[in-house]
Formats: sequence, C-alpha cells, structure tokens
Amino acid sequence: MSVAFDVTKPLSGTSFGATVRLARPLSQGIPEGLPAVLAEANGLMLIPGLQEIAAKPELLVKLSRAFGSEVEDYRHTLTSRSSVHTTVPEIFLVSNMAPVNRNPPRRPDPPTTPDGGLPLQYPHRKGWHTDQSYRRPPPDISLFYAVTPVASDRGQTLFADGTAAYAALPDRLKAKVDGLQGLHCQPGTARSREGALAGRKDIEQAPNARSQPQPVVRIHPVTGRPALYICEWGQMDWVDGPFVGLQPGPHGEGAALLDELMAHYTRPEFVYAHEWTVGDLVVWDNRCLVHAATWYDGDKEQRMMWRTTVRGNPGAIYEGEARSWLPREQVPA
Repeated sequence: MSVAFDVTKPLSGTSFGATVRLARPLSQGIPEGLPAVLAEANGLMLIPGLQEIAAKPELLVKLSRAFGSEVEDYRHTLTSRSSVHTTVPEIFLVSNMAPVNRNPPRRPDPPTTPDGGLPLQYPHRKGWHTDQSYRRPPPDISLFYAVTPVASDRGQTLFADGTAAYAALPDRLKAKVDGLQGLHCQPGTARSREGALAGRKDIEQAPNARSQPQPVVRIHPVTGRPALYICEWGQMDWVDGPFVGLQPGPHGEGAALLDELMAHYTRPEFVYAHEWTVGDLVVWDNRCLVHAATWYDGDKEQRMMWRTTVRGNPGAIYEGEARSWLPREQVPA
C-alpha cells in the first residue's frame, strides 16, 4: 500500500487490472506511482470516487500527464469540434447529448448469450478496438471518466487483456502472427468490413488519413511483454488488408485469421466488463488492450463521458517517425 493510494488486484471477476483508491483529492496533488500500478496490472486501472473532476475538468488533464509526456489536444486532430470540450480541448466528449449526438453502439443479435448473460466474445460482440490504431505512432494511454453514466446493466465498457491472450495462443497461431503486420484504418469508411461487403467504391484516402501498418504482436516498451495488437470489423482495412502479405478482403485468408484471433482474444477469461458509476475513472493501455462499448437506450437515457489520450512512449519501432495524421506542413520539426 502507498501512502497516497491503496491498490486492490485484480479487478472483480477477472484475472487482470487493479482498483486504486486515492488517499486525498486530486486537487491536493497528483500522486506518484500510478503508471507502475498500471503496468503491473496488465494495462487496466479503475480509480473510483473522482466526482471533483466534473467541476474541475483540468484535473483530468493534470492526472493524464502523470502517464506520459503529451496529452492530445483535440483541436489539432481530425476530430469534430462538437466532440471537443469547450474550455479544456484535451478532453474528447463521448455522448448522445447535443452537440455531440453520438449514437449508442448497436445491440448484439441476439442481445444476450444463451444463458442470459452479456455477450463478450467476438463475433457475437462487435466493436472491439484499440484507440487510434489507424495512426502512426499510435497513442499509449486513454483515460475515460464518467460524468453522466447510464444504468449499471447497460452502457458498460469491456476490456480484453492482450498480454494474456497472446500468451495463451497455440503455437501454430504464434507462428503465424509473429512478425505479421495488420493494416488499420479509420472507422466508418468504405474500407471497413461493412463497406467492403457492401461493395462501396469510395475507398480513396487523404494523405493524412491513410491506413497504417502495425505489428500484430507488439512488445510493450515498459514491461517488455508481448501482446496482441489488432482490431476487428470497423478499424481494419478490408480492401488492402486486414493483414499485410495475406490474401486481402472480407472473405480472404487474412479475414479468416483475424476472425480466429479476435475470437481467441475476447474469450471471457480475458475480458473485464466495467459497470460505470458517477465519478469512475478507468485508465487503460492501448498498447496491450482492446476495448468495446455496449448498448444503452439513447432515446430514453443521456450519457456523457470524457476521454483524454496520452502519447510519448509507443516503442522503439516508431522512433523518429512523423505523425501520419498531420499534414506535412504541420509535422513538428
């Protein structure tokens, strides 16, 4: 136990993650040592009881800076201004409220598992991804804060442990993925699996929005442990990918491998489902986890969540790279 906080591991109902309870309010100082807890917990940490952030959103940014050298300013990305906090531009708004008006995720079909449970595993559960994997270098850490969550039996966020999933891969799959690259693209484009299956032809990409190759097995720059680094339907390139060097397209060799990997990655023993409470903050490491949002009734419920994104230590393979999403004239010297 630290003087500044208490740690309980793992998170309830799973084999990874940690709950951190702070000894004093954030306004009295950001505690040291949180990144080490995150690394030891395989990249997932819950800090409950942070209601003070809602009135002082700058505290979320200060806390974010404990996890890396740069907190992304969403004014300088391809993000719609309606999804950027009006006074703290490092905060990205995830909400069905105006002016964001973001629709909830689709409900799985069927909406429950045969035993009445929450669907977790792909392909029954779709939407699994890691934040901004369609950019190089990709981000390190995300912090997600509950301002106005919905009822506890919906609107959950699911997390899958890429470190444990890789370790449990059978040898034949490890042999396939070691050294393989996935091709990641922005969600919602014609290059998504849905777009490819629908035969959409508008597949051209702007120079600063091109699909980006990423290692399927990523070595974590802090822990040194290998983890799976893939997404699924909406955030892989299904025209030229999903894998570099394998048969492309939604019916090809690459598609079959991705489906097998994602079904393995999201097996229930690797998944944690977080039920949100006001003031919860969840911190996750995009370098070794995927996550997915679940359905809620957007016609009857309002939800407001705040997210920050931290960069600074993607790993040696990205060293010296220009940022793929910035127009050339905006790339820092």
